[in-house]
Amino acid sequence: MRSVKFLYAIVALAMILAACAPSSGGGGGEAQAKELKVAILAPLSGPVPTFGVSTRDGALMAIDEWNAKGGVLGMKIVPIVEDSQCTPDPAVNAANKVIDQDGVKFIIGEVCSKASIPVSEIANAKGVLQISPTSTNVSVTVDSQGKVKPYIFRACFIDPFQGQVGAKFAWEKLGAKKAFIMLDQANDYVKGLAEEFEKAFTALGGEIVGKATYTDKDTDFSAILAQIADAKPDVVYLPDYYNIVNLVMKQAKEKGINVPFVGGDGWDSADLDLAAADGGFFTNHYSPDDPRPEVQNFRKAYGEKYKDENGNPKVPDALAALAYDATNLLLEAINQAGTTDTAKVKDTLEKIKFSGVSGQITFDANHNPIKSAVILAVKDGAVRFETVVNP
Repeated sequence: MRSVKFLYAIVALAMILAACAPSSGGGGGEAQAKELKVAILAPLSGPVPTFGVSTRDGALMAIDEWNAKGGVLGMKIVPIVEDSQCTPDPAVNAANKVIDQDGVKFIIGEVCSKASIPVSEIANAKGVLQISPTSTNVSVTVDSQGKVKPYIFRACFIDPFQGQVGAKFAWEKLGAKKAFIMLDQANDYVKGLAEEFEKAFTALGGEIVGKATYTDKDTDFSAILAQIADAKPDVVYLPDYYNIVNLVMKQAKEKGINVPFVGGDGWDSADLDLAAADGGFFTNHYSPDDPRPEVQNFRKAYGEKYKDENGNPKVPDALAALAYDATNLLLEAINQAGTTDTAKVKDTLEKIKFSGVSGQITFDANHNPIKSAVILAVKDGAVRFETVVNP
C-alpha cells in the first residue's frame, strides 16, 4: 500500500511540474512571449555600406534604450540584423529569412527604395509590419493602383516633397532659371527625385536645358559633363547616393565646371567627398546642429555610444536619426496598442503623434510622415545647416 501511495505522489508531482513548464510548441509559449523579435534590414555591404552602418546603429541604440527601461510590454526586444545590400534580390532574401525562419512580425528597413519596394510586397502580403527609415519613393507605401499598403510605413518624407523642396531652393535661394538633370533611370529613388524636381522647377518658371542618364556602374562622366558645359545651366540636379556624387563632382571640378550641384538625402554620408562636393546643397531630414533638445540629447547619447576610428564621438547622420525615430515609432505603437498583433499595431501607428529627432511626426493617409525638411550646404570642408522648409 505504501508503494502505491508513493507512486500516486510521484505521478501527481509530475503532473504539477508539467502544468507549470513553459510550452515549447510553435505557437509561442510563456518563454517565447518574453521576447519580441525586431528585424533590421540594412545595407552593410554593397554600394552604400555607410548607410547600413548608420541605420543599424540608430535602430540598435533605440532598442537598447527600451530594453534598459524594461523592454516593451514586459518583453525584451531582440534585434535580428540582416545585410540587405540596398539591392532587390538580397533584400528579398533577407526579408523571407527573418519572416519565415526567425518568425519576425516587425521590420525596420530597408534603406534604399529599390530594396524596400519588393520587401514591402512580401511584408504586406504576410501581415508583417514594415517601417522604412529612409526610403522616399512613393511606391514603398502604395501599390501600382495608388492604394495604401496597410502594413507598410516610413519615417522619412517622400520624393515629391524632397524634389519640390530642392526645386524651390534652386529657384528662390540660388536664383536658378536653367537646370540640368543627371539621373540613373534604373534607381527608383533617383528617378523619383529627378521627376519631381523637373515638375516643380518648370512649374515655377524654370527651364530644363538638358537631361542625361547613366548607370550605377559608370565611373567616367566626361560625356555628360561636356553636355553640362555646353548647356550652361545655373544649377545641376544630381539626386543620387554619395558614391556617385563623389565621382561626378570631383570630375566636374577637374574640368572647371563650378556650377552649383543640388541633390537629395542620398548625399548624407560620412564618406561624402567634402572637397569634391564643395559648393553643393542637398535636402535632408534633420541637422545635428538643430538646437532642439530632442536633437542635442540624441547627438550626445549617440556620440557616447559610437566612436570613429580615432576614438572621437561620431556625429549621427540623417540615416542614424531616421532609424532611431523609426524604431521608437514602432515600439511606441506596440506599447500604446498593448499587443504585438500587427493589425492592431498598424491601427495605432496610423493615429500616433510622435516627437522625434527628425521632428514632430503624424502620418497621412498613405502612411507618409508629415514633417519638415532642411537644406544643408557643403562648404569649407564641412556640411552646414542652411535653412528649414516646412510642409
